[in-house]
Order: sequence, then C-alpha cells, then structure tokens
Amino acid sequence: MFHPCHHAAKTPDKPAYIMSATGEVVTYKQLEDRSNQAAQLFRAEGLQVGDAIAIFMENNARFLELCWAAQRAGLYFTAISSRLTAPEIDYIVEDCGAKLFFTSEELAPTAKELVARGLLKNVKTRFMINGKEDGYESYEERRNMMPATRIADETAGTDMLYSSGTTGRPKGIRRKLSGAPIDAGEGLLNLVTLLYGMNEETMYLSPAPLYHAAPLRYNMSVQRIGGTCIVMDHFDPEGVLELIEKHKITHSQWVPTMFVRMLKLPKEVQTKHDLSSHKVAIHAAAPCPIPVKEQMIDWWGSVIYEYYAGSEGNGFCQLNSTEWLEHKGSVGKPLLGSVHICGEDGEEVPVGEAGTIYFAPQEEADPDELFEYHNDPEKTKDSRHPSKRGWSTLGDVISVNEDGYLYLTDRKAFMIISGGVNIYPQEAENLLITHPKVADVAVIGVPHEDLGEEVKAVVQPLNWNEAGPELEAELLEFCRSQLSKIKCPRSVDFDEELPRHPTGKLYKRLVRDRYWGNRDSKIV
Repeated sequence: MFHPCHHAAKTPDKPAYIMSATGEVVTYKQLEDRSNQAAQLFRAEGLQVGDAIAIFMENNARFLELCWAAQRAGLYFTAISSRLTAPEIDYIVEDCGAKLFFTSEELAPTAKELVARGLLKNVKTRFMINGKEDGYESYEERRNMMPATRIADETAGTDMLYSSGTTGRPKGIRRKLSGAPIDAGEGLLNLVTLLYGMNEETMYLSPAPLYHAAPLRYNMSVQRIGGTCIVMDHFDPEGVLELIEKHKITHSQWVPTMFVRMLKLPKEVQTKHDLSSHKVAIHAAAPCPIPVKEQMIDWWGSVIYEYYAGSEGNGFCQLNSTEWLEHKGSVGKPLLGSVHICGEDGEEVPVGEAGTIYFAPQEEADPDELFEYHNDPEKTKDSRHPSKRGWSTLGDVISVNEDGYLYLTDRKAFMIISGGVNIYPQEAENLLITHPKVADVAVIGVPHEDLGEEVKAVVQPLNWNEAGPELEAELLEFCRSQLSKIKCPRSVDFDEELPRHPTGKLYKRLVRDRYWGNRDSKIV
C-alpha cells in the first residue's frame, strides 16, 4: 500500500523531504507524527470529512505536513499562490469554503492585511507558521498540544486547487472524495512508477512552488512510494545544477521558462556540474519552443519527458525525447483514454486540422464523477462536449497527425481575430523567445479600428537598457524573416517584467487588460 505512514514504520529515519535553502530534513517518522498531530488539530477544531482548509504559504517545511494531515483527515486542501493580493486570497478562501487558514511569518504583511481589512469572514481559525501575529494562532504551539496518534476516522482527502487565472478569475477544480483508505493507490502514482521508474530510491528535485498542481502532486506521489524530495524555496538556474550534483538527483520537474533561463547561463557554468545521476526530467505547464527543447536534449541527453495534462485530471498525454525528436513540437500521445479534436459544431475534424481537444475515458464515464469548477456551473457545462457523454476539455486548440501525436496550437481564449482571420500567438511567442536579447514575451491582440484586433508583442528584454526603437525594429525583422506576415506582430512594447506565474504560465489576461481597458475584445 502507498502512504508515508508505511515508510515511517519501515524506514523512520529516512528523509521524506529536504528543504534545500535551509537544509532542514524532515524524516518519514517526523512527517508521520506531525501530520497525525495536525489531523488531530483539525478534528479538535471541529472539521469533519468533506470540510476544507486553505494554505497560503511559500515553500516551507510545514507545507507538506499540512497536506498529508488533510489527506488523512478526509479534507479538501486548497493551496494558494503566495503572490496573490489580500482580496484575491479572500476570494479563493471564501469560494472553497475553508474553515481553517494557514499562512507563515514570511507572508506576514499580507496576512496582517487580511485581518485589518476584515477579510476571511467565514474562516473559523487562522494559523501562522514560524511566528504569531494579531488575529493568528501559532500553528506549532497548537499542533504540539495534540497527540501523535492517528485519528479514528481516517479516510482519503484530496486537493482542491484553483486555476492560475491566466484567462480570467481563478476557478476551483473539485472532485468527489473517493471514500477510500488513505493508502489506496491513485492514477498519478501508477504513472510515475510505470512511466518514469520512480521508487523508494528516487531523489526528486522540486524547483517550483508547491501551491501548483504538478509539484504538489508529484512530491506527494514520491512520498507515497518512499523516495526523497529536495524542495527549493525558489528556482535558481545555477542552483538547480548544484543540487542535482549534490543530492544525486534522479528525477526532476520543470517548466519551459526554467529551460530558457538555464540555457542562458554561461557555457562554463552549464558544464561544471556532474549531472550523471539524472535519469528523468519531466516538463509541462506551457508549450516548449522547439529550439529550446533541442538545446536541452543536446545538453542533458534523452532524459527529458514531456506531458500534456491539466489540474482537472481528465486526460494525460506524454512522449519521451526519442519520440519528440521524431515529432518535434508534439506534446505527446494519449495514455489514458482517447482524444477527439472537434470543431465549433462539436463534430470531429479531419486529421491535421486544429480544433478543441476533448478527452474521453476508456469506458463511458458518469459525468458526475468528472471534475467540476466549484460554484461555476456554466464553466463546468462549457467543459463538457455538447453531445458526447463523458467527453471533457481544458479549452485548448490542438491538432493530431497521422501517427496520433498531438500538437498544441494555443488556448482558445488567446486567439486573435484580425480582419476576420484567426491567429494563434503561440507561434510568434515560440520564435521570439529564442532571440538572444529576449528574456520573456507575450503576443496578444490589441484594439484596431479597422481590423478589430492587431497583433502586438510585449517583450521583457534581457537587458532593459536595450529597450527602444532599435530593438523593436530588430525583433520585427526577426519575425518577418521566419513567419508569414499575418502571424507577425505589427509592433513591440517593452516591459521590465511580464506577469508570469512561477509555474511558467503567463497571465496574458493582465497584459491584454492594459490595452483593452473596459472594451470587449472580439473573443467571447
């Protein structure tokens, strides 16, 4: 069976995870005792199976113990981005119905603002890690008053995470609780063991924030099977190379923006660390430009695996380095169930033609067992196929080739309609990010009196001092030399830092809002 409790009994002194910034080691015995104490605290606070907690913290040593405590107490646990503002946090906490709220001393300014503004009205108790502020109880003090024995009514809880809000207000992704024992296997566990060869010997490097679905779920999967996680407090391009060498990392997880930053390290830095222990490097979350991935495979070898999936858990596509080199730009083939590419009318389109991707399970699914967007029945309805029972979509536009490999065109919501022509900006973004003077880029549609929308690039230059007309002209010519005119930006604006989610997803909505104001775009 799969759960840290079994490893606490078998290998109590083995590290379950290590916080790389501080060197703090949390053993399986410590994780077991502390998660039991926290589960006891939840019951003492009156929480029952099906209730919810919210975690607003940076990556720290208490984060995972709270998640495991909620998992064994049959609760929903919602992890919230540490970059959000007080009103944004309040919206998520109220929407998910959290009865307990956990934050940390590091985020005290925002935590105090939540109290000062009278937010979190329906939260029963607010807790703070590593400190105490007015309106907050000390988590450690309360936890340490609890017995380290297991609660009597253990049952499996699960995460309830929120979309990153790249196209609108974040929505909670909620699944029914299974009612299963806490050590029952689950789908992701099968994937990481069978696909990626993870086991009790795994040393897993986690450079991304734990409030995102993939890092949280993969860390917990590694701990289910008894491996060790190395958790970074933030991504550092040279620091990750040092950690791979220091801890003999076998498995890791990335987003393409991390690849871009590592590739821009000096060659002498790239080559001075021993990466030979590294067996599997998994990446997802955003499309990876072809030149970037080519360079990464050339540097790291055939250890790179890509997958396409969403927090909704309705499908999973994957491919390895060898497959990718034969199908460059693909995000993989479906491993669970089947995919269907459909047009606006809901009918499947011919092979090679782009359309909305729908995932269908291996057997006809009960729609009630699929994910739902919490408190948003309209968005939930829009995620379902209009006539095919059990088919669901993430809203991405994809094409599939004759061999069954998928190619992600873009999010449907990011499509630009200029002069009646549909333009997907991902292609221009993938090209511009390869320019040596570009650190980050967003390509969007901006208002145009005649065309409706016009293509614009908003660029974060590697060197801010180079921002200006000369660099704009250079980037426009760079695009025109490799893309058809209709796909090329008509203009370039510069920004010192684009609003990108730490997981790699760009808050394109925020960039677009600067240009649209209160006007509606042509996109519904």
